[in-house]
Amino acid sequence: MGASALKFPQNDPIGVALLTCWNPVESVTVVCRTERTDLIAPKEQFKHRTRWIKRFRPPVAFALLAVACRLGPHFLPDNREMPLALGEALNVLANVLIVGAIGWALTTTIDALIKRRLSTLKMDQPDDLTARKLATRLDVTRRVWVVIGAIVSVAAALTVIPGVRQFGVSLFASAGIAGLAIGLAARPVLGNLIAGLQIAFTQPIRIKDAVVVEGEWGWIEEIGLFYVVVKIWDWRRLVVPVSYFIEKPFQNWTRQSASIIGSVFWYVDYRAPVKEMREKLTEICKATPLWDGDVVNLQVSETKDNATLTIRALASARNSPQAWDLRCYIREEMIDWLQKEHPDALPRVRAEAQFSDAGLMTGKDPRNDL
Repeated sequence: MGASALKFPQNDPIGVALLTCWNPVESVTVVCRTERTDLIAPKEQFKHRTRWIKRFRPPVAFALLAVACRLGPHFLPDNREMPLALGEALNVLANVLIVGAIGWALTTTIDALIKRRLSTLKMDQPDDLTARKLATRLDVTRRVWVVIGAIVSVAAALTVIPGVRQFGVSLFASAGIAGLAIGLAARPVLGNLIAGLQIAFTQPIRIKDAVVVEGEWGWIEEIGLFYVVVKIWDWRRLVVPVSYFIEKPFQNWTRQSASIIGSVFWYVDYRAPVKEMREKLTEICKATPLWDGDVVNLQVSETKDNATLTIRALASARNSPQAWDLRCYIREEMIDWLQKEHPDALPRVRAEAQFSDAGLMTGKDPRNDL
């Protein structure tokens, strides 16, 4: 809708104020559209240029509306006086809009700067511990800043409204019991908020950490103010309250480093060539880029029911997804080698029968039934 579509009587102060504000706002919109049409730069560069304009549209509109409320009455004809109540209401509205514009501008500026810093972090490296630490701290700080900025802006806007400030002061002064009840009712929310701040600075978890929560293995995908989203290995999402990671134990596989050791088990016969299996394990690991070249070991960990040996192999990888693939690769290659080279090493079930002149232990010779 263009400016020409807005028609108000010349002696209408509200109409004059709206027209005074609408023309600059529409001009900004037209400039943006013209830039979108005529811009020859690449798409990403265009998005970068217009992102700030889109962010500052609301505070600029608030500021222009405040100016309109202030200047609108001066455009009235000399023979027309604005009612006193309406003038006071426009002044209060202008003050509220100015406070809202300043609060919105400060909040969105800090939010945009933090997001821009987050976009420069490289978290796709094999061992990106430093980047994930900074990303976690910045993301939680950004969310807290937005909430605090909104609360402070609303509170500051209310203080410029006559009567509301006195009402709020008297309400807080006489509402000790009510405030205590509200605090107790909101304890889970406040607990999660405080836990979110603890996670931001103590960092028991970080973005993209590999964790085991409630028996599910996955990665930390999002850390909010009140909940954490865990992306499970099969792409399901586990939503957990933030306070869970402060109050309950969980496994963090990438707390100090993304490198991790994987284990593989085989149950083989007593005749299995353990030394040759150890050499074969080293050969298998050297043949795949999944192994990081650090840890490789094979040991007989225990015997099971005096029938099989339990062979445990250890191998390290750069991160948990590669460790899983490495474990599967080692297991398959070793089984294939045993089947081809040492089939007698595969597990067998042994039984011992005793015969006597009178037959078996039961006293009956099964050859009599032939």
